[in-house]
Amino acid sequence: MTGTILIVDDERAQREIIQTILEGEGYRVAAAPGGREALEQLETSEFDVILTDLKMQGMSGMELLERVLEADPLQCAIMMTAHGTVDSAVEAMKKGAFDYLEKPLERDNLLLTLRRAFERVNLLRENRVLQKRLKETSSIPNIIGEHPKMREVFRIVTKIAPTASTVLIYGESGTGKELVAKAIHDGSPRKDKPFFAINCAAIPESLMESELFGHEKGAFTGASSRELGIFEAATGGTVFLDEIGEMSVAMQAKLLRAIQSKEIRRVGGKVNIPVDVRIISATNRDLEAEIKRGGFREDLFYRLNVIRITLPPLRERGSDIAALADFFVKKCSAQAGVTVRGIAKPALKLIMDYSWPGNVRQLESVIERGALMAESDLIQPEDLPAEITEGLSRAGWLPFELPPDGIQFDELERNLIIKAMERADWVIAKAAPLLGMSYKTLQYRLEKFEIGRDRGTGNGDQ
Repeated sequence: MTGTILIVDDERAQREIIQTILEGEGYRVAAAPGGREALEQLETSEFDVILTDLKMQGMSGMELLERVLEADPLQCAIMMTAHGTVDSAVEAMKKGAFDYLEKPLERDNLLLTLRRAFERVNLLRENRVLQKRLKETSSIPNIIGEHPKMREVFRIVTKIAPTASTVLIYGESGTGKELVAKAIHDGSPRKDKPFFAINCAAIPESLMESELFGHEKGAFTGASSRELGIFEAATGGTVFLDEIGEMSVAMQAKLLRAIQSKEIRRVGGKVNIPVDVRIISATNRDLEAEIKRGGFREDLFYRLNVIRITLPPLRERGSDIAALADFFVKKCSAQAGVTVRGIAKPALKLIMDYSWPGNVRQLESVIERGALMAESDLIQPEDLPAEITEGLSRAGWLPFELPPDGIQFDELERNLIIKAMERADWVIAKAAPLLGMSYKTLQYRLEKFEIGRDRGTGNGDQ
């Protein structure tokens, strides 16, 4: 066992006995006869664990604990206490001590407590190293990525965050579009003002206008009082419109007017109200294709698409998967209190090979499940869900070799959709899971490729 320990006790014989025991176990040990001497040593040296008596002449162990944790809230301290002062030791734990030991100390209990303390110290040390590595590889908080496509995202976010320009974020579900929107807000002069996020696909069309612009009392059945909308409540801040492609064309016109005039009118109101918000929107749809088919207003598109950011799906940045998985292990261990410290190599290979249709969100969910199910300190293959252990790999799922001259991807996608629909008897709800798509995404793809039961105009019984 290795590690550094500072023993603080005003009884010389007690210090020497403990020091002899711990040095015999391989620890590096220093000793101080009181709290002030301990603080002097802490100014020049670092210790993994402080083992201090509670009642000492001069500075008490409780005061020493407070001074130590004030300087470093993560310092690991263990209190030693006589039988009659256990209540005080419990109070010390409430203030941040790791544990306490009753005197006279029992050797086995001392060593067991220190072993647990060093497990915590090592976990915190790994977390610090991870956070340092993440800060070095990511230029925006809370988003991990070393892949060139992610570095380009970081570059754009850093450059445009201080501006007032509207931003349109493209990306599949689960790629982190809201995280990027929040990073833009946090890097802007508006960071101290509100950030409101709204999922346009989750709000019925009949309520969307009221949600965005508010309503007056009596504007509609159930409107018993005046309510502010998101635009008004977020004045000075940022409004994030997720899944903007799901907004109706009629509502798009009202949104366009609000963006152009910088004014809104509550439902049932007669007064225009000035608002100052930055608009960030996101979609997993091809809005330019939607424009051609009449599903999205071209004038609104150009208002929203001043700055465009495209988030790659996880399968296109496989080099980031291991770092993300490691991050989620540490995050789950800290939040759920489990002792998992990593992922076993066989399990990591399965994770690296999986296609991740749900992207980063799905990866986090799988790692959390694995950490909670793990029987050891490493996530094993049996801790992973069936879709991972039996799933298709990123590189090996194709039942054929990629031709030397490449493929026509749109035609491949069209053929796969037709096969899935045929297998599902042309029921979209059954075919969508076969393709790893949502119902709406598959419905959109059927319209895009003009696929129907007759593989014709898309007007078949779907």
